[in-house]
Amino acid sequence: MSDENDVILDDLSDEDLVDQMKDDLYDGMAAEVREGTQILLRRGWEAGDILSQALVEGMRIVGIDFRDGTLFVPEVLQCAGAMKSGMELLRPILASTGSRASLGKFVIGTVKGDIHDIGKNLVGMMLEGAGFEVIDLGINNPVDNYLAAIDQHQPAVLGMSALLTTTMPYMGVVIEELDKRGILKSLPVMVGGAPLNQEFADAIGATKYGRDAAVSAELARALVGQNH
Repeated sequence: MSDENDVILDDLSDEDLVDQMKDDLYDGMAAEVREGTQILLRRGWEAGDILSQALVEGMRIVGIDFRDGTLFVPEVLQCAGAMKSGMELLRPILASTGSRASLGKFVIGTVKGDIHDIGKNLVGMMLEGAGFEVIDLGINNPVDNYLAAIDQHQPAVLGMSALLTTTMPYMGVVIEELDKRGILKSLPVMVGGAPLNQEFADAIGATKYGRDAAVSAELARALVGQNH
């Protein structure tokens, strides 16, 4: 980012700067979002306020347009990258002050036997943009991985992803185990992936089915709101 643009951003009022950051995030302009974050921090803004008012709100708008077909995956990935450029500055501050993501933790992972993660990664980005602290377990996760993550992180929501029809039934195995242990009563479970549908989610006892990343983020926010 040029010095001239730095000066322009620095000359903006706080309100105008936040609006500009949301626009820059929408346009996938990582350097500008990072610079705006730095300016607000210098002006004495709390990290949590920058997160909620600029980054989360910006990604909320991105999510709406992605859901409505105005934005597509490559553009959303750019937006998420811009958001992360600001988060790189905020995350250490939030951690040092004991602050957590406003909506709690979301544990997500692709199920055992499945090594596909593009969709999962996109969902994770949208969730982080929505204000969750995302714990990504990666791919090929057996039941024990989910149980260990639940025990360690005490998440607000658990998410499972699958791209192969052959690995879809394993989601039911995980949910059955959670039910046996009494975890399912208090932990919402979301499932998603290209071959899934609402009927399958209902059949295995999932709490919610997310048909795409934007919808999943909206559903997760709603679930946390219900639980609170």
